Amino acid sequence: EKNLEYQLAVYSLLVNIFVILISLFNLFKDTIVYTFWTGIGFYALYAVLNLVVIAAVSKYTFGKKPDKKFLPFAVICLLGIALGNVFSFMLGLIALGKYFNKNEEVSVEWIDVIKRLFRNYTAVIGMFFVVLFISISIGSNLTFDYDIAISNNFAARLAKPSLMYPFGCDDYGRCVFTRIIFGASISLIIGIISTIVPIIIGGLLGAMAGFYGGRKDNVIMRVLDVLHAVPSILLAIAIIAAFGVSTINLILALSVSMIPSYARTVRAQVMGISNQEFVEAAKACGAKNGTIIFKHIIPNSLAPVIVQATMGIGSAVLST
Repeated sequence: EKNLEYQLAVYSLLVNIFVILISLFNLFKDTIVYTFWTGIGFYALYAVLNLVVIAAVSKYTFGKKPDKKFLPFAVICLLGIALGNVFSFMLGLIALGKYFNKNEEVSVEWIDVIKRLFRNYTAVIGMFFVVLFISISIGSNLTFDYDIAISNNFAARLAKPSLMYPFGCDDYGRCVFTRIIFGASISLIIGIISTIVPIIIGGLLGAMAGFYGGRKDNVIMRVLDVLHAVPSILLAIAIIAAFGVSTINLILALSVSMIPSYARTVRAQVMGISNQEFVEAAKACGAKNGTIIFKHIIPNSLAPVIVQATMGIGSAVLST
């Protein structure tokens, strides 16, 4: 029975190991990018630091508040986000969140959510692959040669899978494996950002409409209904046709088309939560509307939004 911090440290180490192993396939190619060993060095160094963090997690106590001596290791974990290692970043945030928690008798809500998530091993395995894709996408800028992904090599046309070409080659002799690695970085950036933006905008609009009701609700939802009436893919094509093809315009096009669906989801949740006892208690204590919405209502409305967002990222990639 290992604690959450130990699990995060182990998964963080596994991500680094898998990124290194995948990147080493480039050694079987005729040439490697000049930054290859630099990238491998970064990930190998961080893998060693992960081993140190695992030892530190095992050594220092982790209860309601971690040992003060672990704080330098928490900072090291936060640096993992530069390599796309979300597990390491989460470990650093949890350690700092617990340490700076003023009321030790009250648990930190978002840490409890992560604990519940890690009780489901199927969810953790899925999360591991997502984090691995993110990390390898970032590392590909150092360890993979972009020319192999875009340059025609008719001598290797339709080559079968091998150590040199793990997924074979296409009609033009381009390495499919390398193309997938570089394509993943573009797809993930567009998919994640174009999902986060409508969650923020649609969530705020939906929360305001559901909480205040009346005329504000009517105005906000009727405007979103007009936007929702246009098919999302058609709206995206129209925006791209008007403003031109670029990553920013594509993110804008996909974000705008998804705002109404997130607003509707949050509004439905907020309308049900607004009549709960804890909201009435907050109002009786004199809490302002903004405090009630952001501190009490929205955090309790996120469950269906998270589920919708996981599917929204995939839809955004396909639309791209």
